[in-house]
Amino acid sequence: MSRLLLAAFVWIAATLPSLAQSDPNDVIGAQIEAFRADDFGTAFTFAAPGIKQLFGTPENFGRMVRQGYPMVWRPAEVRYGARELRGATVLQRVIITDAEGRLHTLLYQMVPLGESWQIAGVQILREPDVGA
Repeated sequence: MSRLLLAAFVWIAATLPSLAQSDPNDVIGAQIEAFRADDFGTAFTFAAPGIKQLFGTPENFGRMVRQGYPMVWRPAEVRYGARELRGATVLQRVIITDAEGRLHTLLYQMVPLGESWQIAGVQILREPDVGA
C-alpha cells in the first residue's frame, strides 16, 4: 500500500509542475473565443482525443456545438465557478449568459495531456427551480 501511495505522489509531483504552467480556464476561454470566430479547426484542437475520435472533423464538431451548445458558440458573458479536482481530472463549472440574457451552468471535464489541459466533455447542468 505504501508503494502505491509513493508511486501516486511521485506521479502527481512530476505532473503538477508542467500543468501549473497551464490553467484549465485558459483552455476553456480559448476554445470559446475560437467558437466566437467560427474557427472550429482551432476549437477542435482543445478537445481531448476521445472527443476528436467521436466527431472526426472540426466541421462535425462545430455542427454539434452550434446545435447542442449554442450558448457556448455565441455567449454574451462567461464566468468561472467552482472547480473540483478528481484524481487528475478537473471539473470546472462555467456560467454562461447567452445572447437572450439566459443563464446556463455547464460542467467542463478537463484532462491533462502533455503540458496542457484538454476538454473531455461538457455537461449542461440543470439548475434547481427557485421559489417553487
